Amino acid sequence: MNTRTISGRLRGAAALALLPLLALTACGSGDTGGTAAVGAQASPVPTDDPVAAVRKVDSAAALLPAEVREAGRLKVGSSIGFPPGAYYPNGTDKAAAGQDIDLADAVAKVLGVELERQDASFETILPALGSGKYDFGTGNFGVTAERLKTVDFVTYINDGQGFAVKQGNTELKGKVTDLTQLCGLTIGTGAGTTFEATLTAQKGVCAKAGRKPYDVKVYSENAATLTALQQGRIDVIMSTINGLRHQAAQPASQTAFLGEFHRLDVGFAFKKGSPLTKAFQAAVDELIKDGTYTRILKKWGTSASAIDASRINPPEHT
Repeated sequence: MNTRTISGRLRGAAALALLPLLALTACGSGDTGGTAAVGAQASPVPTDDPVAAVRKVDSAAALLPAEVREAGRLKVGSSIGFPPGAYYPNGTDKAAAGQDIDLADAVAKVLGVELERQDASFETILPALGSGKYDFGTGNFGVTAERLKTVDFVTYINDGQGFAVKQGNTELKGKVTDLTQLCGLTIGTGAGTTFEATLTAQKGVCAKAGRKPYDVKVYSENAATLTALQQGRIDVIMSTINGLRHQAAQPASQTAFLGEFHRLDVGFAFKKGSPLTKAFQAAVDELIKDGTYTRILKKWGTSASAIDASRINPPEHT
């Protein structure tokens, strides 16, 4: 084996080792986190701070239960995964950043309360709402008919489901519009997500079409999913539209975004019957009205996901 081959393999190993860091710390639209991939040009975390100017709005705060106004604090379970939603640009010992972080912080300021943020894995947050462990949850939670049976939502963006492949993939070249396009492939996705639910529910479509079924591999972290793609253990990733678009904008990720598959409203999640929903809806609407909302989405490159008004428990998009 010649030295050129050895050095090439070492460079490949180094790039793969950095993929988990890239997935958690790199951010597109002109902003990256504290760790750059090999050969990638680092750019600063966005410095715009739309939340700083937000002030309490008494009419919205008055919609909170009296005990919450008195305590002045709410517990939020946050899934800190990857940009642009929520991630750690400077390591887990530093503050989280992202669209979901800014929006939750801005809502809290409108309502005149402090947030006690607790990191939690995505799949554990919704079940924990009913026990009172968290007052609400964030994690790019899509509104689905199944979730509406046990969870209340207050919407703040419109995102949804999409697909991405490794650059140079020859099996999937265009937009995925039908899951039969995935027959015979291995799909990686997140645990407890709408993506996992969709893929599981439609598992029989390939057999009906007389084709080999697709296989689904579930990962608890986006970094593990990306690494699996780069190492060839999966053929395609199913995840959020905004997240995959952001990821593909990073040269070191070596992924190609295949476009939108299914749009979903995304919202703050609450236990069923929570008395907090009307206050949160009013707060989001205040942010939309005063322009803070537009600035936050522009900051994180997600303006295409903007909504005109917040809704409580809208029906799932069909």
